[in-house]
Amino acid sequence: MRDRLHASGGELELIVSGYTLAYAMLLITGARLGEIRGRRRTYLEGLAVFTAASLACGLAPNGAALVAARVVQGVGAALMVSQVLTGIQVNFEGAARRRALGAYTGVLGVSSVIGQALGGILVQADVLGTGWRPIFLVNVPIGVALLVTSYVFLPADVDLGRKKLDLPGVGLLSLALFLLVTPLVLGQDAGWPLWTWLCLAASPPVFALFARVERGIARRGGDPLMNVALLTRGAVSLALVSQAATRAGYFALLFVLALHLQQGLGRSAVYAGLVPIAWVATFALVGPVLGRTGPRTRRLAAPVGGLLMAVSFAGIAAGPQTTAWLVLLLGIGGIGYGAAFSGTLAHLTESVEAAYAPDVSGLFNTTLQVGGTMGVAVFGTVYLALEERTGTAREAFGTTNAVLAVVSVVAAGLVLLAGRTSAPRGR
Repeated sequence: MRDRLHASGGELELIVSGYTLAYAMLLITGARLGEIRGRRRTYLEGLAVFTAASLACGLAPNGAALVAARVVQGVGAALMVSQVLTGIQVNFEGAARRRALGAYTGVLGVSSVIGQALGGILVQADVLGTGWRPIFLVNVPIGVALLVTSYVFLPADVDLGRKKLDLPGVGLLSLALFLLVTPLVLGQDAGWPLWTWLCLAASPPVFALFARVERGIARRGGDPLMNVALLTRGAVSLALVSQAATRAGYFALLFVLALHLQQGLGRSAVYAGLVPIAWVATFALVGPVLGRTGPRTRRLAAPVGGLLMAVSFAGIAAGPQTTAWLVLLLGIGGIGYGAAFSGTLAHLTESVEAAYAPDVSGLFNTTLQVGGTMGVAVFGTVYLALEERTGTAREAFGTTNAVLAVVSVVAAGLVLLAGRTSAPRGR
């Protein structure tokens, strides 16, 4: 992109971060829009926006146009993705819901494997001299096919009443997430200048103001963007913090592993891209299996998964850096994260009433996005600082993974506590 578009460093950074920012900021709003405008309608609109923006990305004549298209693509993705969990929770119950959540987790894993491999293949193939453009253009026929099938098969929206979108809530939440996510995305490459710390310091007060406004709207009988009272339930808040920690560990591993393999061990970019597939491949196996297990197994899945992630991180930190050893431990980590992800998702959907389905969907997806971004920012910075101080990539890599092992143990404890503080609720 840099060579063919003559894009600046700032434009290249925004090509990646512009999508992330728009996506993270609008997941909760997208979930609420689905409740107001209809989940089917909002999903189709988001899919159409995402598909059209993908076409614009693939045809972008310069860096600025690509940045703008990526932001719009993030908007479409947020509108689309936020309807999925809500739809599962509202349209399925009992064993059918567990199977649907298992299939959802499996699809996430399989698509990650396909995307990781296909992206590299498309760029290397340089189809008709188009270079990087097919990684976006491939979304267009897929999006069109999904628009047709979704229009035919998705259930029709029911009568939605007269709910209105809470615009003050949208503004405050978007601002709070912008202040939080922007420095996390851009701070590391910028060297953590003063503005990043000011943004991070400003985000908690804005979140607090958002919560106060939302509680006031709820007391007056209005329609808040988010039912913040849900976060006062330990079963919800502890589970979300745990999932943020496990997601942070996963994304941090991907980042520091790529750096270590290429800069520390001198491996190729292709090698660094293929090795982590062991993690996402095993992740894909867990959800469908867990969806067919009993309540005790589902209850223990998340804490056991966190401990398996800790074993994976600890083994990577202490063991040899051979391909076989890495693939084995990454496979164990993928099983652990699959169990933590699926178990936490099952816990949230089973312990919260279906009336809160948009809130669960928005909160869970936003937690994933913020947790992953925070993992790269925090642990990426730790790794780079350790490497600079010690002068050895191996020591920095081992120390960072040892810390990630501790974080995973803490996450396992939090989600175990979340399960003990919840009680079955009516749907």
